[in-house]
Amino acid sequence: MSAQLDNLLDYSVPELIQWCGNLGEKPFRAKQLAKWIHQSGMDNFDSMTDLAKSFRQNLSNRACIKAPNIISDNVSKDGTRKWLFDVGNGDAVETVFIPEERRGTLCVSSQAGCAVNCRFCSTGKQGFSRNLSTAEIVAQLWKANVLLREAGDRVYAQERPVTNVVMMGMGEPLLNYDALVPALQLMLDDTAYGLSRRRVTVSTSGVVPFMDRLSQDCPVALAVSLHAPNDALRDHLVPLNKKYPLRELLDACLRYLKFAPRDFITFEYVMLDGVNDKPEHAQQLLEIAKIVPCK
Repeated sequence: MSAQLDNLLDYSVPELIQWCGNLGEKPFRAKQLAKWIHQSGMDNFDSMTDLAKSFRQNLSNRACIKAPNIISDNVSKDGTRKWLFDVGNGDAVETVFIPEERRGTLCVSSQAGCAVNCRFCSTGKQGFSRNLSTAEIVAQLWKANVLLREAGDRVYAQERPVTNVVMMGMGEPLLNYDALVPALQLMLDDTAYGLSRRRVTVSTSGVVPFMDRLSQDCPVALAVSLHAPNDALRDHLVPLNKKYPLRELLDACLRYLKFAPRDFITFEYVMLDGVNDKPEHAQQLLEIAKIVPCK
């Protein structure tokens, strides 16, 4: 039985340098490899022509560059494109590209299903299956760039069709922290995707301890799924609020802002008719906005 190949989409650039070092290769070779993978979208080692033949052979014997298979690929009239990726064992995750005049935003999933179970969210109703690996998170960006370059239309920049990434797909990103952070680091690394911290956003339902950790490990832009302006209503709509109530969440937002690339937090708020859209809710939201600089 042949040994399992290492999927190089699973490695941040420092990790790839270490992996290549174990093969006797110098750091600059690992960076060349990273550029082929993440900037050129290459999955064939033999085509990486500036790498030594012996290195390419070693790579072919030990590694692969593999994204999950695509179940469906749909494009709407406005150019929005949605992929459904097969991540095995009957699980699938969605990735969505949203083209605009001056940018292209990719909405990326972090889990198959979700355990947070927000009352209005269809993903939560599916239940939680598993965390995605770093490779499965990064593969959504890697594959989107490849396919969008091939399409060539309705994208802002042919060489870099995805200019912004939002971790707002299926799952709670901060509950998959160990896979999330290396993926974010790849998105930011100039040897890989080279996105600025302002152009990468993590959306959370309010996992306070991991908000604090993210502010130290990889402080990208932050969005918080608020959806209710008081604890009683948020306890019902976002059950995680029972563990991390609003006051704790808002304090965590203020702590995060000390390290964030933007001077505000994005609050997400789904308007539910007759539930969270009353005048008193608007007034309570105004009070929250006085505490935390937000949009």
